[in-house]
Amino acid sequence: MAEVLVADDDAAIRTVVSQALIREGYEVRTTSNIATLRQWTNGGAGDLVITDVAMPDGNIFDVMPALKRNRPDLPFIVMSAQNTFMTAITATEKGAYDYLPKPFDLREMIDTAARALQAPAAASGGDAESNAAMPLVGRSAAMQDIYRVIARMTQTDLTVLINGESGTGKELVARALHDFSRRSKGPFVAINMAAIPRELIESELFGHEKGAFTGAETRSEGRFEQANGGTLFLDEIGDMPMEAQTRLLRVLQEGEYTTVGGRRPIGTDVRIVAATHQNLPALIDAGQFREDLYYRLNVVPMRLPALRERAQDVPDLARHFLAQCVERGLPRKSFEQAAFDRLIAYGWPGNVRELENVVQRLVALHPQEVITAELASNELAATQLPTASNAVSGNARERLEDAVSDLTVELLAERQGSREDIHQTIIDAVEKPMIGVVLAHMRGNQIQAARRLGVNRNTLRKKVRNLSIAVMRAIG
Repeated sequence: MAEVLVADDDAAIRTVVSQALIREGYEVRTTSNIATLRQWTNGGAGDLVITDVAMPDGNIFDVMPALKRNRPDLPFIVMSAQNTFMTAITATEKGAYDYLPKPFDLREMIDTAARALQAPAAASGGDAESNAAMPLVGRSAAMQDIYRVIARMTQTDLTVLINGESGTGKELVARALHDFSRRSKGPFVAINMAAIPRELIESELFGHEKGAFTGAETRSEGRFEQANGGTLFLDEIGDMPMEAQTRLLRVLQEGEYTTVGGRRPIGTDVRIVAATHQNLPALIDAGQFREDLYYRLNVVPMRLPALRERAQDVPDLARHFLAQCVERGLPRKSFEQAAFDRLIAYGWPGNVRELENVVQRLVALHPQEVITAELASNELAATQLPTASNAVSGNARERLEDAVSDLTVELLAERQGSREDIHQTIIDAVEKPMIGVVLAHMRGNQIQAARRLGVNRNTLRKKVRNLSIAVMRAIG
């Protein structure tokens, strides 16, 4: 019978976790400090450790390397209420089997424990800087999923396909995948397919020989050659022309390519991270994207949520951009809570990039040290496009109708002959962001949110559960 060591300074969490493990047939020991945990593990106790990061007598990350050296086969599952990108990365680099952000689902914890006990021991990672700057910001459930995927992918060279609306931070994620990977000392090379003339894309990617075409007066290396030993980020991959798609597929299949006008195959050692805001399966159906290339790229899919889907992250992001403004020499400012409420309620059609721009304008153009709700509202109103999809746009209803029409057409094409409920799929797609925004605006108060939505509180709870909507408890 496997023994699990549970370490947490919260007695309620120790009780809940230990009871769940005991019901699954495990033996359990619990403690509230690192010293006891160290004594147990050094003495050979335990087959698995489930531990919080911040303990009364220290930080588990400071002692994990030593504990892992003494017991290299002992898996660790790390829990934390910090819920930042660096927490997930540090857990992986310190050798943890997995990271669970608090609050976590007990069933997920049990399943993770079972996998950890069955898995072969993993090699310990390197040491992470505790004060490293966070490339990604947000504590929402949606971002926790992203952090965990990135943390797992830092130990592999698997190809990643990132999908998300413009402005959601796809290149930031690609850079994080590179910067925290074993390729971090190699180059990170980015190329935007939408920004290059179609006739030059193959030359940009693979390079060309002297005389390969008119104007090719010297040999030029391509992005694959520049990125050798590192990561190549192919942004807006959906805009790649079919001819270039064929050559890219060959590189992914065979690990080599030829320059434009060249004959000698050149081996390549790059990790591919691709990104798009487009629906690639729909492009495949339209004959505009190769299906075999899609499956080569889509080894590890990642979907970045729109900012409106993680509205509870807006205050953290806004504070982050305020700090960046100070670093650039702009005056230090702060937001009043009502201003945060106004930002949370906004639809953010331009996503995180739009929020960054708004914060920079508020800091640069207004002398007040505290940014009020009125200032925030005026800035948002002054910068809205007539057709912007947001809470106060006069054309919001028309844009919603257009979006529903487009989604219906897509679903009809995807589900020919299927009996799946298209009506319910569309209703869920509309309800999830609507309920998420209202809950964020009400700071997680479900009674007030239900009243504002015009639904019964029990109905709202059921929808939150069925649609997996993250509920924000408070905004600090």
